[in-house]
Amino acid sequence: MILSSLTAAISLGLVSAAGTVSIPTHDAFFDNIRQYCGQAFEGRVVEDNFTGIETFKENRLVMHVRECSENQLHIPFHIGDNHSRTWILTKTGAGISLKHDHRMPNGEPDDGTMYGGHTVDAGWEFAQSFPADQYSKEDFIRRKIPQSIWNTWHMYIYPGEFFSYRLTREGRELRVDFDLSNPVDLPPTPWGYEDID
Repeated sequence: MILSSLTAAISLGLVSAAGTVSIPTHDAFFDNIRQYCGQAFEGRVVEDNFTGIETFKENRLVMHVRECSENQLHIPFHIGDNHSRTWILTKTGAGISLKHDHRMPNGEPDDGTMYGGHTVDAGWEFAQSFPADQYSKEDFIRRKIPQSIWNTWHMYIYPGEFFSYRLTREGRELRVDFDLSNPVDLPPTPWGYEDID
């Protein structure tokens, strides 16, 4: 019974020869982003109700699909002269993980880094959501921002049109849209990363 189930999964493309579990919507979403590897795009804030110290609206926003492998993407998110943020998307075998790698100017990890979430369902080839994972919730409690345990990050991509990064929770929404029809010059190397030849 187990063998026949495994055979059926392989025939449906759910299990690769290497044994990594995957499903078509996750693969398609991942590949929709990966096709832009090596390119950068400018974004604009279309929703932001945050009234804190840092506002995205006052800075030039650029995403760079910088490093790509079959199972992982590194996408720095540059906010003006701040090159501290990199989104890391990873196929985990149970879905897709989104992590936020935050670095200091000297390259060392920021106190709040590697938070993020993981898909909990199939999603769609053009849209995936990432509710905060347990590591992130514990980190938010440690950093005395318990409201963030309800964070869900969303990414939408419509090839040739736009890519969106969105954060939602009760009372908080941020969305940045990037124009995929108009590549821009590549931004500087993100903090903590090495130059690419």
